[in-house]
Amino acid sequence: MARPISAAHGLRRDEILNVAADCFARQSYPATSMNDIAAAGGTSKARLYHYYESKEAILFDLLDRYTQKLLVIIGQVQATAQRKGLDERATLHELVRAFLCEYETSATRHAALLGSTQFLGEEQREIILNRERDVVSAVTRFLRRAYPERVQAHNQTAIAMTLFGMINWTFTWLRPGGSMSYPQFADEVLALLDRGLVLGAGGGAA
Repeated sequence: MARPISAAHGLRRDEILNVAADCFARQSYPATSMNDIAAAGGTSKARLYHYYESKEAILFDLLDRYTQKLLVIIGQVQATAQRKGLDERATLHELVRAFLCEYETSATRHAALLGSTQFLGEEQREIILNRERDVVSAVTRFLRRAYPERVQAHNQTAIAMTLFGMINWTFTWLRPGGSMSYPQFADEVLALLDRGLVLGAGGGAA
């Protein structure tokens, strides 16, 4: 019988992923070596190999966990909306806020998702890309339900990607403790959505 993995082993893997994500964000995935990750984590390369067989294995575990977490957030928002009796627009607003709340503490993971997925092997890359597609599909559904007169089959992809364009790259410029907080930025995004998609539904009202 296989020996069970200890809680300490899992915690150590979490620590390695945190360190690796920081390294990938700071110097890029291709430029980061296992030696770099080991040194940043205060351990040896041999010890690092005890937990992960390769740098690619670290990247996949990092992105696998992160994309699963994004899907969990979507499910949690849906459950919360049902419990609170929120309407469709309020539900979308909850989702945007939840995503940005996650992005605030996962900037390096999000940077890896957007910039390093292509370095995975074909099978692993497809797993991550399928999860990303699931996230986009879910957000598109939220948008269509929230703004049914404005978001329709012919433009739903463009509008969904516009929303992602507003929030996905916050790690490049929005810093915790800066002049604008993540919750404040969420308010701005939601105001833009409402003004653009509600007023725009009237045929281009100014």
